[in-house]
Amino acid sequence: MNPAIQGLLTIAIGVGGCLSYFYFSNQFLDKVLFPAKGPNAGKNINRANIVRPWLFLFPALLALGLYLAYPVVETIRLSLTERETLPDGSTVYNFVWFANYAQMASEPKFWEAMRNNMLWLIVVPAMSTAFGLLAAQLTDRIRWGNVAKSLIFMPMAISFVGAAVIWRLVYDARPPGTEQIGLLNAIYVWISGNDPQQWLTVPFWNSFLLMIVLIWIQTGFAMVILSAALRGIPEETIEAAIVDGANPFQIFFKIKMPQIAGTIVVVWTTITLVVLKVFDIVFAMTNGQWETQVLANYMFDKLFRANDWGVGSASAIVIMLLVTPILVWNVRNARNEMR
Repeated sequence: MNPAIQGLLTIAIGVGGCLSYFYFSNQFLDKVLFPAKGPNAGKNINRANIVRPWLFLFPALLALGLYLAYPVVETIRLSLTERETLPDGSTVYNFVWFANYAQMASEPKFWEAMRNNMLWLIVVPAMSTAFGLLAAQLTDRIRWGNVAKSLIFMPMAISFVGAAVIWRLVYDARPPGTEQIGLLNAIYVWISGNDPQQWLTVPFWNSFLLMIVLIWIQTGFAMVILSAALRGIPEETIEAAIVDGANPFQIFFKIKMPQIAGTIVVVWTTITLVVLKVFDIVFAMTNGQWETQVLANYMFDKLFRANDWGVGSASAIVIMLLVTPILVWNVRNARNEMR
């Protein structure tokens, strides 16, 4: 069957199934379970109105349970077990409790991944937010600001793997004496006259070269959100500051920044969540070699290369534990703002 027809059929079946579910479940609720007739009609109507919201929530709760809650529970279970293949080819899972976590903590690669993730957490959210704020402020002051914003936001439309391929070409190195197609080496050889460098194999600094890719992508996101926040600042406060003799730097840092501090924090924490789960860029550019390992890539190596589901699941739990406090804080902050 043609893929386009399959897609249309999937949409039709999905939409039709949802509509049918809502229609027949409400009919069952109103006509069978709590009929609005007889001496208990009033009570039945109230009972039906109490149950009805849960009918609408049930598909979403089922999907969340199936695709979020169940994987978390199963991952926790796998992190506490060790998979053993029996002579007859069957597989059993033996509970080893926290042995997988102890093994993970004893591996230098895990601590390398933790160290690199912490470095990414310090650099990427700060630089992405700073560049996004700078771009938002500057593009609001020029005539072709919308064009500039479109160009800065464009990397957001590129997948992480696509961006990694682009920047891998930027860092590419050809043998000495040949034409350098990598932009960085072309500039380096032209200025210094030295041989080209394999930039992605230089320990410590190669991590920063990988971070540049994510900063390049996330700056557009930060710019869009912060630009909207800047435009929401009342003009009266800025005009009053100008009348009082404030210069542009004072207006920006003492008038605008305090008023958009909440938005800056939201942008910062959102990018932090992305950084904690970063995988594609490292996998496509270095595959965790040359001391560039991160937690998500370490998890992938354990699960699908070493076939060690226990330690791989344990590393997944570590990532979840690192992400959860930031996620909870974001949700609470959003609720407080709504109130």
